[in-house]
Amino acid sequence: MKRTEIILVALLALLNFTHILDFMIMMPLGNILMPKWNLTTSEFAVIVSSYSLAAFVSSFGAIFFADKFDRKNLLLVAYVGFLLGTFGCVFATGHLTMVLARVITGIFGGLIGAQVLSIIGDVIPYERRGQAMGLLMGGFALASVVGVPFGLFLANKFDWYFPFIVVAVVGSLLYPFLIRYIPQVNEHLIKPVLLKQRIANFFEIFRNETQMTALAFSILMIMGHFIIIPLINPYMVFNVGVPQEYTPLIYLFGGLSALISAQIAGKAADRFGKKQVFVASALVSTIFIFFITNMPAMPLYIVLITFALWFSTATGRTVPGQAMTTQAVTTQTRGSFMSLNSCVQSLGSGLATLTSGWITYSDEHYAIHNYHILGYISIVLVLMCVFMAYRLDRLIIEHFTGPEAKTMS
Repeated sequence: MKRTEIILVALLALLNFTHILDFMIMMPLGNILMPKWNLTTSEFAVIVSSYSLAAFVSSFGAIFFADKFDRKNLLLVAYVGFLLGTFGCVFATGHLTMVLARVITGIFGGLIGAQVLSIIGDVIPYERRGQAMGLLMGGFALASVVGVPFGLFLANKFDWYFPFIVVAVVGSLLYPFLIRYIPQVNEHLIKPVLLKQRIANFFEIFRNETQMTALAFSILMIMGHFIIIPLINPYMVFNVGVPQEYTPLIYLFGGLSALISAQIAGKAADRFGKKQVFVASALVSTIFIFFITNMPAMPLYIVLITFALWFSTATGRTVPGQAMTTQAVTTQTRGSFMSLNSCVQSLGSGLATLTSGWITYSDEHYAIHNYHILGYISIVLVLMCVFMAYRLDRLIIEHFTGPEAKTMS
């Protein structure tokens, strides 16, 4: 990758770090907030899903105006609102106020993901996009390696709201660098698409087999992951018996593994093919999904090894999966499509989270029951993604010609 591309992707990865950390840190706080606010699994699932469902609404609205603005400017505006919403979470006093704060954060957060992916798609050539996605996913891994363990440490030692203060402060410090170093991304404005045409483009997505397959692939991929995520921490503490003070280690070991595997997966996807790397990682990940969601009381070192391997394989399927999705659309309408993609991902994670709360329940000791059912659902969804990866890869090659298409198989 070129130096300017590395700087751009590094900044977007750091932005992604704060964005993902804000979303991720809410889920492992379950074992603190459930007893503190006397929440059921369903109530906690509503708190977690409120962000995703709000992001779904804003992402859907962005479909009709995202391509009207410079992608950098839209990203910067959304990031300000996101940081304000994150800081608002600090003042939540219970279930309803936290849901309100998460909805505000999600409205602006829903605009961020699509713009980041659109900027990558517009600026980074496809032959280097796998590596760029690997670096971008480093933001997710960094959130796991540094953010979540440190956030949980602060929550355990001081109080639950300290992680949100950290996100707001880090994001505020990052903001001037985003203004200076992210280039204007406005090539799509040379021949602007009118609102009438954008609406037509939106409905055209539903008539485009390649794009519809990419969207279905994307939502299944996110649901297969998030169906088990929200209740992992309570399950590890109240079922498996991991001491609460050691839960940051789960995310530390898992995040380190994801950080390494993201770079390996990105380079491997560019060299061997996005589809091949995705399929291999997805199939192996089902083994660890089964073991995690059926885990009895286990020694801490086995728990840490299992999560390290699961994080690696989950990242290994996400990096090439995202790269394949970005190629399902042309530059001119990528903003609208990626907004819709972000929209369905938010809907998928929200529905998956709500489903996890409906299927499971906690007893008087907050132990989680029926968690293994979520594991079986996750495995089925991942296997469906494997099938769709072959179909999406074939459709992309059929609908796109030239050097890019030749590197996809």
